[in-house]
Amino acid sequence: MQSWIPDIATVSGPKYLAIAEALARDIDTGKLREGDRLPPQRMLAETLGLDLTTITRAYGEAQRLGLLEGSGRRGSFVRSKASAVSDIRVPDAGDTGMNAPPEDFGGSLASAFRDCASDLLTPEHGVLPFQYQRSGGAASARKAGADMLAGRGIPCSEDSVLVAAGGQNALHAIFSAELRAGDRLAVAPYVYPGLLALSRRYGIELVAVASDENGLLPEALDSACSAAAVRGVYLVPTNDNPTAVSMPADRRAAIAQVITQHQLLLIEDDAYGLLPAQPLVPIAALAPTNAWYIASVSKVLTPGLRVAWLRAPDVAGAWRLAADMHETAIMAPPLNAAIVTQWLHSGAFHRLIEEVRTEASIRQALAREYLPAGSFRAPEYGYHLWLEVPADLDTRHIADALRQHGLSAIAGEAFAVDPAMPGATALRVSIGGSISRERLQRGLQLLSALISPQAPRKISLI
Repeated sequence: MQSWIPDIATVSGPKYLAIAEALARDIDTGKLREGDRLPPQRMLAETLGLDLTTITRAYGEAQRLGLLEGSGRRGSFVRSKASAVSDIRVPDAGDTGMNAPPEDFGGSLASAFRDCASDLLTPEHGVLPFQYQRSGGAASARKAGADMLAGRGIPCSEDSVLVAAGGQNALHAIFSAELRAGDRLAVAPYVYPGLLALSRRYGIELVAVASDENGLLPEALDSACSAAAVRGVYLVPTNDNPTAVSMPADRRAAIAQVITQHQLLLIEDDAYGLLPAQPLVPIAALAPTNAWYIASVSKVLTPGLRVAWLRAPDVAGAWRLAADMHETAIMAPPLNAAIVTQWLHSGAFHRLIEEVRTEASIRQALAREYLPAGSFRAPEYGYHLWLEVPADLDTRHIADALRQHGLSAIAGEAFAVDPAMPGATALRVSIGGSISRERLQRGLQLLSALISPQAPRKISLI
């Protein structure tokens, strides 16, 4: 059925939605039947006079609705009703308290993984990617990561870039190899709990540095360093977890100057750095001398791919950390690392991130529609919200109520460096993960009601 042409001439609104609706209509009327092969995306784009991105989004929306299934190089086919996607999820939906990208609603991630794994497991590819890897990861995976980081302006080579089993594995190695008990590490007033846990484990004193809507204040960092010895600074400069702050370019440059002036060790956890359509220059590119830079896959694609790249300031530092990573996690899963490497070579890696970005923007639009204006902070490409709620409300009770309705929320105190930190109460609400758009909409409506001035000050959990 490669001759199928959707009738969208009289339809208003986004073209990609019109194409998906036309597909659903033609399936309902019998014009298209189970197993029919649709035109290749490029061919349909030329036929309709549209750009390829529009057709890709249309096919992705159709997959999300359970109308299509992709079969890699064979193309896209009308899906059987028996295999159509249901909104009912399997009972084990994972840890809903974690902040994760929107699940693969378009089906492209699963298809890309399946097709790439199939290619890698053919005899033509030689040794199967199931064997133990050398410390620091396979050379091909390190090279692919180094090329990506160099493209973002970070000086590095495959000898100074390691492949870790996720960002937390990389952080663990940095703390173990580079910090000592009693060292002082500058951080924002709120940081994610994994960093808090590492600091307690290694006896690192966290120094909360004042921040504003643009991130850490350079003058506050300078004052902290002048007041007492500070070993380094930990930063999440893009879509900070949990506060959703993204540092603009001038703030990054100012922070880099302070880092250089005080010879600080920089730990840049750029977990969300590739989500913006036009990623900002990493701070490690501005102050590379003593910069440890982490770029992981879990926050830009899926937590199921435990792969991250860790850039060290020099080769000696890289191999010092490689030994520590090997002791704690042995290696990143070899098949996962090989797949991500292939995606980087083919361009699929950034195409899949674009799908996450698109879904996140749709969800942010829902948040703006249902929550009071100005009640939360979040970039359009992000999938968590930082909400400041009235001080007389108990954020833990709100979080419990939301979780019972499928919406992940964590009280801000869980992220506070100083539990006695003054200021407005806060809440991190995750709008990614496996929750459907429909359930998200209901959860946001509940959240809006819970934080309204008319809401009861005590919440009964049903």
